Amino acid sequence: MQDYLQQEIKFLAGVGPKRAELLNKELGIYTFEDLLYYFPYKYIDRSKFYKINELNPNLPYIQLRGKIVSFDTLGTGNKKRLIAYFSDGTGTIELLWFKGLSYIQKSLLLNNEYIIFGKPGYFGGKYNIIHPEVEDSLKSQNVIQAKLQAHYNTTEKLKKNFLHSKAVSKLVNNLLIILKNKIQETLPVFLLNKYKLISLDAALVNIHFPQNADLLKKAIYRLKFEELFYIQLNILQKRSFRIQKSIGYVFSKVGEYLNRFYQDNLPFELTDAQKRVLKEIRKDLGSGKQMNRLLQGDVGSGKTLVALMSMLIALDNGFQACIMAPTEILANQHFTTIKELLIGLPVQVDLLTGSTKTAARKTIHENLRNGDLNILIGTHALIEDTVQFKNLGLVIIDEQHRFGVAQRAKLWTKNDQPSHILVMTATPIPRTLAMTIYGDLDISVIDELPPGRKPIQTTHLYDSRRLRMFGFLKQQIEQGRQIYIVYPLIKESEKMDYKDLEDGYESISRAFPPPKYAVSVVHGKMKPQEKDAAMNLFIKGQTHIMVATTVIEVGVNIPNASVMVIESAERFGLSQLHQLRGRVGRGADQSFCILMTSYKLSNEARKRIEIITRTNDGFEIAEADLKLRGPGDMEGTQQSGLAFDLKIANLGQDGQLIQYVRDIAEGILDDDPELKNSDNFIFAKQLKKISSKKVDFSVIS
Repeated sequence: MQDYLQQEIKFLAGVGPKRAELLNKELGIYTFEDLLYYFPYKYIDRSKFYKINELNPNLPYIQLRGKIVSFDTLGTGNKKRLIAYFSDGTGTIELLWFKGLSYIQKSLLLNNEYIIFGKPGYFGGKYNIIHPEVEDSLKSQNVIQAKLQAHYNTTEKLKKNFLHSKAVSKLVNNLLIILKNKIQETLPVFLLNKYKLISLDAALVNIHFPQNADLLKKAIYRLKFEELFYIQLNILQKRSFRIQKSIGYVFSKVGEYLNRFYQDNLPFELTDAQKRVLKEIRKDLGSGKQMNRLLQGDVGSGKTLVALMSMLIALDNGFQACIMAPTEILANQHFTTIKELLIGLPVQVDLLTGSTKTAARKTIHENLRNGDLNILIGTHALIEDTVQFKNLGLVIIDEQHRFGVAQRAKLWTKNDQPSHILVMTATPIPRTLAMTIYGDLDISVIDELPPGRKPIQTTHLYDSRRLRMFGFLKQQIEQGRQIYIVYPLIKESEKMDYKDLEDGYESISRAFPPPKYAVSVVHGKMKPQEKDAAMNLFIKGQTHIMVATTVIEVGVNIPNASVMVIESAERFGLSQLHQLRGRVGRGADQSFCILMTSYKLSNEARKRIEIITRTNDGFEIAEADLKLRGPGDMEGTQQSGLAFDLKIANLGQDGQLIQYVRDIAEGILDDDPELKNSDNFIFAKQLKKISSKKVDFSVIS
C-alpha cells in the first residue's frame, strides 16, 4: 500500500494530467501520499442546519436544506449574474453567481433537494449568499460525512481552474475511499497503547473529515507526535552513529600558545559562560572523535575570544586553524580583532578574501602548504581548490546559515581526515528550534555578557518626535559618540509606505550640515570599494553618522558608536531588530537604540516593538519571534539542506511536545541503538523511508 501511495496524482479519479500539473506547481502535490498529507488549515462546523426564518445578518456561515424554486438572470456583460430563489418552507433566500453561469444553471435542477452552505449577506431587505457551496442532498450521503468541514489553502490560479478548497476536499475523499482500511500503521502497537495514540488510519480520516471536535484533537495530536518523533529519532540516531564512528584528531595538550595568551594577552577575565564553553570544547578536542559543536552567543558575548582560544589549542597540538565568515566586512573584522589579541605572540595570521591581490594570494597559498601560516581567516575564498593546508585541524564557521551545505563540506574535508568543526552564530536560536535544526550537534551557549557592558536602552518614538530625536543625536555627537541610522529601503517605493535611505540621507544632511557634521552612506548596491571606503571613514571616526541599509547588520564592531536609529522599525522582524541593535553597546559607554515608526502599526508590529523595548535578552526575543512568525521566517535559521519538511507540527507552539518525543526517542535508542529488536522494526523501516528522501548532512549540521 505504501508503494500505492507513491502513484502520480494524475491517476486519482477527478484529477487527470492538466489538474495534476496545477497541483504539482501550485501546492507541491505530486503523489497520492502528498495529497493525503496536505492538511486543512481550518474547520467550520457543519453540524447545524438553519431555517431561513431564523437568519440574522451577524451569522458567519450558514447551512440550509431546501429546493430551488426558480432562476433569474439579470444584467449584461461583466455585470451579468444568475439568481436562484431557494426555499426551505420557512422563507426564501437568493443564491447569486457572477461566474460560470451557464454551467451552474445546467447542473442545478428545480425542486431537487440541495444542501446550501455559505456566508449570508443582507441587501435591500433580502438575504442572499454569493457563490454558495451546493450539494445534492442524496449524493452527499455517499461522501465521508464530517460535522466539521475542512478548509484547504489554495491559490488564485487553482481557484480559476475550479480547484478551490471544496474541490481539494473531494479529491481527498476519493483517495480515502480507495484507501479504506488499507493505510499501514507507522508506529508500533506498544507505542500507541503506552502514549494513548489513535491509529494512523483514524488520524488521517479525521484530520480531513472529523466526526467531532474530540476526534479532530486526537488526530492532530497523533500526527504531530509522529512527525516530531521521527525527526528526533532520525537526528538522534545519526548523532549516535557519528559519535561512534567518527574519528577526530586528538588535541591532547594545552601548550605555550594558549598559556602565553592566557597570561599575557587576555583582555579581560573570562565570564563563567565562556569558561564553561571552553571546557566543553577542550573535552571534544581531546576525545578522539570529530568535534561537531554549535556555539551560540548573543551579540557581544565574546564568541570570537572563545574561537581564538580553541584555535590556539589546535596550534599547541601542531595543527592549523581557519575561520570562514560570510562577508568581507566580517572576515576583516575577525582578522583585525584576532591580530590585536595576538600582539607579541609568535602566531602567523592572514586574511584571504575575493579582494586579496594575486601576489598576496600566492604567498598565502605557499605559507599554508608549508605550515608557516597558523591561522587563516577568510570568506568563500577559503573553499577554493587552490587553497591547500598542510594540516588543518580546526574549522570555525561564523554565521553558518549563510553558507550552503556543500560549501561547508568543502572546507572541513580539506584533509584526509575530517577537521574538528565549531559553528558559531550570533543569532540566538530558540531551544525548540535548536533541538530540531541543530539536534545532531552538541550545543554550547554563552549566555552572559563580559563585565562592564551596560544594557542598551531601547526607545520607541513616532515620526512626529523626529526633531526631538535629532536633538538627542546632536548631544551624543557633542560627547564624541557616533550614530547609525538604518533604513529598510534604498529608494522610495510606491507599494510600501516606508522610509527610504535616499530621502533620509537628504533630510539628515539638512539637519546635520557640514562642516560641523560629516555623514557617510552604505548600502547593498554600492561597489565593494565604495562601501569599504565609507565604512572605513566611520570606523576611523571621520564621519559622525552612518546612514545605511541592513548591510551593517553583521560584522561591524565600533565601540564608539553608541546610538542605533532604526527607521520604519515596523518593517523589520524581531531577530533583525535585535541584530541591528547589537551594532551598538560594544564599548563601556551607555548606548541607545531608537525605533522610529509611523502611527499605523499592525497588532503584530506593536507586539514586536513592545518585546524589543522590554528586553535585551536575545534568547527571549528569539522565542517570541518563533511564536509570532513561525520557523520558516526566522532570520538566521533557514538552512541549506534542511533535513525535514513539517506538515502539521509547529516549532513555535509545540516546544513541549518536541521535548517529550525527544525523551521517548532517546529512551528507545538507549535500549536498542540500531533498532534491531522486533518491536522496533517499524521504526527502522520508517527511518529508511525518510533517509531515502533526504540527504544526510548530519556531520556538517
